[in-house]
Amino acid sequence: MVIFPIPSEDFLEIDNLFDKKLSVFAFTFLALLLGGLSSSNTGDDIWYQELTKSSLNPPGYVFGIVWPILYLFMSISAYRVFEKIYKIFFIQLFFNTIWSWLFFAFHLPVIALLDIWLLIFLNVKITIVLFKTDRISTFLYMPYVIWLCFASYLNLFIVINN
Repeated sequence: MVIFPIPSEDFLEIDNLFDKKLSVFAFTFLALLLGGLSSSNTGDDIWYQELTKSSLNPPGYVFGIVWPILYLFMSISAYRVFEKIYKIFFIQLFFNTIWSWLFFAFHLPVIALLDIWLLIFLNVKITIVLFKTDRISTFLYMPYVIWLCFASYLNLFIVINN
């Protein structure tokens, strides 16, 4: 008697590419949700409130507007060129998710900075592939890379000034 169904061999075959491509949206949403859990109480976080932040640091509500839009754009880009970038996309998604935990939950801004520099590197690689493959995806993905660079600046400012 089998309680849990065992996936067939064709589960990993290209025949299921459409289902795999749709997983981009599910995993991106999950990353947004998990990352958001670690930073949802920054208004009450004494550690975060007492940090010396850049004068360019936006108010907290801006992050709540910007990140969902960026996640939507990056998931559309990944969906459009799934076969070319799915491995590196899911890797960068993991490092994106853990950045919030490193910084906000565990109060490790130096480690978070290293994480975001790795994220920038991975996403520049993705952008190069997108540029060679699909210009619309490149256009949709670029705001995310730019925002990562800005977030890196904010993170670096905190590391240097605290």
